[in-house]
Amino acid sequence: MIFLPLIVFVFGLFIGSFLNVVILRMNTGRSAVTGRSKCARCSRVLSWYELLPVVSFLGLRGKCRTCTMKISFQYPLVELTTAIVFTILYTQFGLGGFLTTNALISFLYSCVVAGVLIVIFAYDLRHKIIPDTTNYLFIVLGLLSIVWHAFMTDGFLVGNAIVSGVALALPFFLLWFFSKGKLMGFGDVKLALGMGWLLGLGMGFAAVLLAFWIGAIVGLFLLAVSKKHSMTSQFHLRHS
Repeated sequence: MIFLPLIVFVFGLFIGSFLNVVILRMNTGRSAVTGRSKCARCSRVLSWYELLPVVSFLGLRGKCRTCTMKISFQYPLVELTTAIVFTILYTQFGLGGFLTTNALISFLYSCVVAGVLIVIFAYDLRHKIIPDTTNYLFIVLGLLSIVWHAFMTDGFLVGNAIVSGVALALPFFLLWFFSKGKLMGFGDVKLALGMGWLLGLGMGFAAVLLAFWIGAIVGLFLLAVSKKHSMTSQFHLRHS
């Protein structure tokens, strides 16, 4: 049935819209759940039809309808990413037919984990720092994963699972400690700890390697775009 995945996709779009609010208001003193959304330049309160995920961005052509300030592509990208990830998780847990309790709990839990990681990624990309709030939440989610597996799986070794997280975080901690924070932030240590508790040592290590590769690709892309923009600006200055 395509109807149910479509509902999950639309649900993901609106959750992505909320994640955008969290990303932009975090550590600003503003609540993510109260207060109307406003244009960052002209401070006009946005109407409901300007807050529809993706649709409003396309309808407004990426600009505020009052002051024409460009709207960041972060908005539709976060919304679409959240929607796609939620839909993939939905199909992964086989929820197309009978909704078992365990599958539903696993799906909702994975959506929360995905949402936290999306916030971490977008915020880190904007500010070059991982907020403690999201890191601690991710660590708690990792611990909940251990508790869940211990409850559902006979013979599950809780001690081994906890040690796996610590083992994955240890290299990051040593790199942070001996470089005095120059080569690695302590936020990455906390993130690795949560990842180890969530995935285990083997899958956690694979996830770290994948993250490094993706980070390198994104970094090179952003560097190339920045360099191209700088060269274009210099060209215009020289010929103006």
